[in-house]
Amino acid sequence: MNNSTAARAAPPLLVVLALLTVYVVWGSTYLAIRFALDGYPPLFFPGVRFAVAGSILFSFLRLRGQAMPTLRQWGNAALIGILLLNIGNGGVVVAERSVGSALSATAVATVPLWAAVFAGIWGNWPVRMQWVGMVIGFVGIVVLNLGGDFAANPVAAVLLTIAAATWAFGSVWSRRLDLPKGLMSSACQMLTAGALFFIASALRGESWTLVPNPKAAGALLYLIVFGSLLAFSAYIFLVQNVTPSLATSYAYVNPVVALLFGLTLGGEHIVRSGYVAIALVLLGVALIVYYNRPAAPPAASVPPTEPDA
Repeated sequence: MNNSTAARAAPPLLVVLALLTVYVVWGSTYLAIRFALDGYPPLFFPGVRFAVAGSILFSFLRLRGQAMPTLRQWGNAALIGILLLNIGNGGVVVAERSVGSALSATAVATVPLWAAVFAGIWGNWPVRMQWVGMVIGFVGIVVLNLGGDFAANPVAAVLLTIAAATWAFGSVWSRRLDLPKGLMSSACQMLTAGALFFIASALRGESWTLVPNPKAAGALLYLIVFGSLLAFSAYIFLVQNVTPSLATSYAYVNPVVALLFGLTLGGEHIVRSGYVAIALVLLGVALIVYYNRPAAPPAASVPPTEPDA
């Protein structure tokens, strides 16, 4: 679908509601992950989240008559699921045991920076102002790592950097693979990633319980229903009906939302250099998105470029 035609055809109210859903829900999932970690082991609860969400989505699509993916498509979906969910989302979950949700969201906001680099490897190099944005974003990451939680937790900083880079690489690479059509791609990725999380959790010897405490159980339910089903559906609607720059604008809105949730509901604190880092990262990402070259919208099977969701 042509970008401009789609943008004109989409009901404005639905576009606004979809944007608000992606902005708020995906921004809040960082704090929900922190709450879930209060009761669940770091590998078990992502397994439950993606296995349940993937099963619901897969069953719904099959009942509606969507074809079963081929063996090749299952394999490709598993590869992308490993990059985006097992390594990308898993890295965020493990890192949030030692750093706040707002800083985690800011580090993950560098996904567009990494995506620009990986897209260039396949011949689609950024324009001049996007390079400026990449430099500004990189400076922001350096400032982020020099102060606050990241200075005291270098392992968390490395994990979040790897998570963002891996998510970006998987997102770019997925465009060149034979994946299941539409939402079936995400269902297969969540199912395979959930299974791998369960295997890793068992090998690590984690204890499995579905309701350790009401707060953690509620956070897990929120991540399944809102983070993995509602917000993703809203994102797919945006991908199909608005320009790519608007659809991916959540990348620089989520950190601000995560900061507000973390400070008001999570009792988190952030040092002054953290605010400077957040401003630099958001400015860098905004430049990359704003000067994005006109292109065909990504296929509906392409997953969102944000490892927390």
